[in-house]
Amino acid sequence: MSLIIYRYLHRLVTQKQSVSKLVVCLTGMPGAGKSTIVSKLKEQGYETFNLGDGVRAEAKRQNLEPTGENLGKIMLELRQNNGPGAVAELLKNSIQNSTHEIIIIDGVRSIHEINVLKQIGTVKLLAVNASSDTRYNFLSERKRSDDPLTREKFEERDNREIGVGLEEIIELADESIENNNVTIQQMVDSATKIFQEWTENE
Repeated sequence: MSLIIYRYLHRLVTQKQSVSKLVVCLTGMPGAGKSTIVSKLKEQGYETFNLGDGVRAEAKRQNLEPTGENLGKIMLELRQNNGPGAVAELLKNSIQNSTHEIIIIDGVRSIHEINVLKQIGTVKLLAVNASSDTRYNFLSERKRSDDPLTREKFEERDNREIGVGLEEIIELADESIENNNVTIQQMVDSATKIFQEWTENE
């Protein structure tokens, strides 16, 4: 009986520790500016995770180049084989084991990933919006291995992201900011102000 009680209490403590986290998720179309905000927040001492890192790690495990086409294929395969929240599940343990009370998540694409993250703590969702031209120009200049090299590839990537539920999750955001005709600092300041309000309300 004592072992059963111990396990029950341990589960309650674990759940209490988990839900104490504030999980701030950034979402938006590719190139909207999410990673820029997250990198600045990381410099300020926030712990950050990128859901795409889990997919890139899977590509490495399969000895595949992290191109946009390969990563997109892996993302879809993970969802097909392990459920629509599979990408978030890849980082779930790392997020749970974090000692930080505020966690910043980059690259949330669907409500199913949000539901996985809700098992870890209180989730707030911030959408970053930018025009197609702004996003394409940014991705063309960034030139990450999975960034599209042509407008056609850019649109293919948009359609793939929309197909897994990205548009719906953007519409469900608790708050949103615009990344059109603003400086990086202005965009980051807007996001930080929202985060501070969420933190104060916790």
